[in-house]
Amino acid sequence: MELTLPQIWLIVGLIMLLAELASVLLVFVFFAAGALLTSLLTTVGLLPSTEAQILAFSAISLISLMVFRKNVRMLLSKSPSSEYNEFIGETALVIKDIPNNGEGKIYYRGAEWKAVSFNHSSISAGSKVVITKTDGIILTVEES
Repeated sequence: MELTLPQIWLIVGLIMLLAELASVLLVFVFFAAGALLTSLLTTVGLLPSTEAQILAFSAISLISLMVFRKNVRMLLSKSPSSEYNEFIGETALVIKDIPNNGEGKIYYRGAEWKAVSFNHSSISAGSKVVITKTDGIILTVEES
């Protein structure tokens, strides 16, 4: 069985989609779109020659890559929340005074954590606090 040009473009598009799944570059998907669109345009008869198909594949792939890649990357990189939400509402013990506008230390889940005061008031060592927010390794707390 001999493959037709639209079938070949379809296979190329599917291979590019598989390559995108294996990589994290977000590049192959645009070449897959170019190949799949070229397959469709060839099937309906808009691209009769091989040269026109190669030109269409190249143009579609590169234009979609330049126009959409940055926006798609930003869309995919936005996670709903990168905070450790399970910490919020938990109680911890202050082990080093937390000054008005500075960092202190709390003891939580068997480890020491940097902490800042939620309302910028000082909290003395030995106080119990509630975690209200996380920012990387720094926890925001308020007295309970």
